Amino acid sequence: MSYPYQIRSRAQYDAEYQKSVTDPEGFWAGVAGNFLWRKRWDKVLEWNFKEPKIEWFKGAKLNITENCLDRHLGNWGDKPAIIWEPNDPEEHHRVLSYRELHFKVVQFANALKNNGVKKGDRVCIYMGMVPELAIATLACARIGAIHSVIFGGFSAQSIADRLQDAHAEYIVTGDGAFRGNKDIPLKSVIDDALVQCPFVKRVIVLTRTHTPVSMIKGRDVWWEDEIKKVETMGNPDCPAEEMDAEDPLFILYTSGSTGKPKGVVHTCGGYMVYTTYTFVNVFQYEQGDVFFCTADIGWITGHSYIVYGPLSAGATTLIFEGIPTYPDAGRFWDVVQKHKVNVLYTAPTAIRSLMSFGTELIAQYDLSTLKTLGSVGEPINEEAWHWYDENIGKGRCPIVDTWWQTETGGIMISSLAGITPSKPSYATLPLPGVQLMLVDEQGNEAQPAANEQGAMITSGNLCIKFPWPGMLRTTYGDHERCRTNYFATYENQYFTGDGSFRDEEGNYRITGRVDDVLNVSGHRIGTAEVENAINMHAGVVESAVVGYPHPIKGQGVYAFVIHEDPHHGDEDLTRKDILQTVTRLIGAIAKPDKIQFVKGLPKTRSGKIMRRILRKIAEGELDHIGDTSTLLDPGVVDAIKAGRL
Repeated sequence: MSYPYQIRSRAQYDAEYQKSVTDPEGFWAGVAGNFLWRKRWDKVLEWNFKEPKIEWFKGAKLNITENCLDRHLGNWGDKPAIIWEPNDPEEHHRVLSYRELHFKVVQFANALKNNGVKKGDRVCIYMGMVPELAIATLACARIGAIHSVIFGGFSAQSIADRLQDAHAEYIVTGDGAFRGNKDIPLKSVIDDALVQCPFVKRVIVLTRTHTPVSMIKGRDVWWEDEIKKVETMGNPDCPAEEMDAEDPLFILYTSGSTGKPKGVVHTCGGYMVYTTYTFVNVFQYEQGDVFFCTADIGWITGHSYIVYGPLSAGATTLIFEGIPTYPDAGRFWDVVQKHKVNVLYTAPTAIRSLMSFGTELIAQYDLSTLKTLGSVGEPINEEAWHWYDENIGKGRCPIVDTWWQTETGGIMISSLAGITPSKPSYATLPLPGVQLMLVDEQGNEAQPAANEQGAMITSGNLCIKFPWPGMLRTTYGDHERCRTNYFATYENQYFTGDGSFRDEEGNYRITGRVDDVLNVSGHRIGTAEVENAINMHAGVVESAVVGYPHPIKGQGVYAFVIHEDPHHGDEDLTRKDILQTVTRLIGAIAKPDKIQFVKGLPKTRSGKIMRRILRKIAEGELDHIGDTSTLLDPGVVDAIKAGRL
């Protein structure tokens, strides 16, 4: 299978980009013509950013799993689709060919149908990084059920919130999951969540860790038993459900600037076309390459670049159950050597963490199969970029520093490996079909200005002025929230929430969030969500959370907390209690790195907390606090500065 839409030179990139801007509909119709459609579209695109209403490939019929599986069976049936590397290097890995994966997806799709799941139902998937997680997502897509994967590190309360929002009546989980030296009790976390969700009809439980679990009669069933039932029926086929291009494929929850998580909705046709196109072009994927994305399928990176993008392209995708530092910090390099990985796509957090272990371990492994390195989740700092380039790529592997979001569905700004130039700490150029704009606070197009070196730099808030096929269509059950979050700030623009600047060559460098959302280890966490959790702790009067530079995570979480009486003077114990509360309500990923107890917070006369001031204090910029004259009590700032951790 070749990719007629694969860009092979800089001149071709320039030509394709120009075509995608002057004739976007013709451009995307050309790309989409390479996929399997039951019925072709009546209209390529209908859109407005006011409501917003975006429809790609209107009237087209398809099923994404026929593109990810069925169409490869003729020529690629025996080719590895998924390589699974377990948490424990002593346990045997698994390889599933496209034929085997198709068979297992059909089997589990029938198991879902036997349990009452039908087109349009929401299915929550809460599992460790095992092949069955990918099988479950594809089985949902096969029968037209809408999957909502929840990362295995979220707490029972976070799961309950998401189940209630999606009204998901079906759950697929495991007895437990392995992650490093931890066993995560998935089923018992689900049981805790279901106390608040009596509407859930069925929980299907995969055996992985053999942890003792409670199985409730009439509600809970074992994955293995359900597969046996399908086998006793003679393993019937499961024809793929015909879906409209604009039917929802999945809901993925992401943190917002309010405490309530929002369910980003992606649809079948546009998402498929966009993830496959970006996968092939950014990584310059060649048939036979082994692609290793180290993300969890619970995040958008795993959806787009472990499951749908690679499988639709007929690629070999590697799923890794463990973490980069278990059993030691050479684990990634062990996986690369063992499975002859050609493309490695990981996060700056992982790179910075591995940097701290030195390079002796790396020297023990053969990394010569690597051709392309990728970075995702947050901008990669220059030091980490050079370390990655020199020690892992040995100076011969292009690095693609990809910028995109849960809401964009796929990569938006990146170099194309070996085709367009990369530049340390820059995401570089927009992909064909991506029309960017930098605007000032009023929404006017930002104008270039000379920097200290005399170079003309344009800086502003990053917006997108034209739709692309992979973009979100709504936030589940609350379209107004989608409108106000992304389309109301600037007229006729999708606002990314990020600041950026552009150099004279047109390269973009992302400078970070401009709203109250933190980027911790590449994962977005709303400050309001963390504050809500802290405020639930007994004795806490009020809190304010900001981000600050963290050497490993990129951004750390700094909490300023007003407490009635921290454990009768034992502040350390109170800090531990608050961390426990945040872990229980959201998950360990949201735990503050620093908690400073304060007597008051800097507020305006209208009662608004001035987080700008707190951010400066957290960053150690104590002499650059800025204007405090609008504060109700400017003296509070000096007290906070004096107590900075």
